[in-house]
Amino acid sequence: MPGILLYVHLLAAVIWIGGMFFAYIAVRPAAAQLPPDLQFPFWVRVFGRFFPWVWVSFPALLVTGSAMASQGRPGPAVWLMAAAGIAMMSIFLHVYFAPYRRLRRAAAAADWSLAGKQLRQIRRLAGISTVLGFLVLALGIFSFAG
Repeated sequence: MPGILLYVHLLAAVIWIGGMFFAYIAVRPAAAQLPPDLQFPFWVRVFGRFFPWVWVSFPALLVTGSAMASQGRPGPAVWLMAAAGIAMMSIFLHVYFAPYRRLRRAAAAADWSLAGKQLRQIRRLAGISTVLGFLVLALGIFSFAG
């Protein structure tokens, strides 16, 4: 059972952190070349495809992380990983229920100024979350590698 928990945990982390990295490093610069009437609806569709995976990853990480931590005495690295993970989840919830919703409405109304403002906020928060994700990965690797 511990192997399955670790596999699901790592898979969920790879999906979430890898998706943010890809969107931030590859998709964002390419999409920035599009005119607003294409760029903002494009981002709404990208997030509409990615966010359901985050909604699956989110509880998978909570359940598997809690289950693995309960199997022993979690050290400081585990508590730091949990804190950073909860921060990432909080950022996602804010992005999903605030700027992403506003981005969808602004794109539907062709309000490119508001859409740009919302996308900049999402980009900033995704950058913070990606850095936190890399921190979590480093803590996990170095705590297990000894």
